Amino acid sequence: MNKSKHIRVAAVIIEHGKLLTMSYTYGGEKVYNLPGGNLEFGEKMKEALARELMEELGINVEAGEDVLTAEVHTSEKETVHQLFECKILSGEIELNRRETSAEEVCWISLKELENVNLYPSVGKYLLENEKSVIEDKYVGVIEQKWF
Repeated sequence: MNKSKHIRVAAVIIEHGKLLTMSYTYGGEKVYNLPGGNLEFGEKMKEALARELMEELGINVEAGEDVLTAEVHTSEKETVHQLFECKILSGEIELNRRETSAEEVCWISLKELENVNLYPSVGKYLLENEKSVIEDKYVGVIEQKWF
């Protein structure tokens, strides 16, 4: 069986000790997603990230340093997640319901990251990164809760 393979870029936007996320409900469970999406053919990672945030949230961002790289493997697909620090340059955050099925935008306190189902499940690494502990930005395969 051939698994599909994806590269998903995501934004790490932290303001006032809170992380920008988008919330969804799957299987009766609340899930928080880092804003971003999959690359389109021929697209560069930072360009894809800027496109996704403009399409889904109406904001213009500058993608900076890479924060970390992680992998999620399921029986159907393999996804490489590349996270970048981002800064909002312009625009007001507003969900574009034509581009996303997210229910709302949520700013989650960094202290709460380990208590929420985050996709990708990198909350503990983001906490380490906030303290400048992460040296190897490749964290390998991570466990992801699915519903």
